[in-house]
Amino acid sequence: MEKKINILGVKFDNITMSEAVNKISKFMDGNVTKCIYTPNPEIVMLAQKDTQFMDIMTEADMIVPDGIGIIKAAKMLKTPLKEKVGGCDLSYNLLEYMSKHSRSVFLFGAAPGTADKAAENMKKKFPGLIVAGTHNGYFKKEDEAAIIEQINNSKPDLLLVALGAPKQEKWIFENKNTIQAKVCIGVGGTLDIMAGNLRRAPKWMLKLNLEWLYRFVKQPTRFKRFLELPKFVIKVFITKGKRGE
Repeated sequence: MEKKINILGVKFDNITMSEAVNKISKFMDGNVTKCIYTPNPEIVMLAQKDTQFMDIMTEADMIVPDGIGIIKAAKMLKTPLKEKVGGCDLSYNLLEYMSKHSRSVFLFGAAPGTADKAAENMKKKFPGLIVAGTHNGYFKKEDEAAIIEQINNSKPDLLLVALGAPKQEKWIFENKNTIQAKVCIGVGGTLDIMAGNLRRAPKWMLKLNLEWLYRFVKQPTRFKRFLELPKFVIKVFITKGKRGE
């Protein structure tokens, strides 16, 4: 069994992108719904304050590091992770794999029309991709049964859930025993990117691991969320000190 890397209680799989895609492809051959989460430093900090959320993370079938902050923290704690496996990049890599192997995906979340546009764009980008269905993320509690029925009728290999953290992880956890999808992944704003509503950072910024800065400049309303980054760094330093490193 591969060793997990513990970052403030959240245990990450020490895995490369290609290894993650390969492992998830094997999950798709199984009969039990697998739950995958993609925490960044902000999400790790959310788990510090929400014990239910931390418990959900603990029971995940796979947790991959989304964000250079997680990679830096692991290195600081002298338990390095192989590489960043961002939720958006993982989603794209999986869809590319699935388009070549007759696998199906259901897109769930974001604003009305976004999942539909994302589906249209992904089918153009990855010819052969099977989109089993879509549903927006604006729903009431009484709508859930109908949404789950729609998902189950399509029996997707992959369910991408874009409701934002921690809502998406909690939704997956609460419904994993009734969802007939092979794999569920919480993907945050990925459907907005797939739909073209949000642009990713330029390639040069991605190479320099500056996507967080691009998001901050483009979405200043995220300011409060970015304040969690220095808190995350301080908490990692404290953890390092307690380990006597």
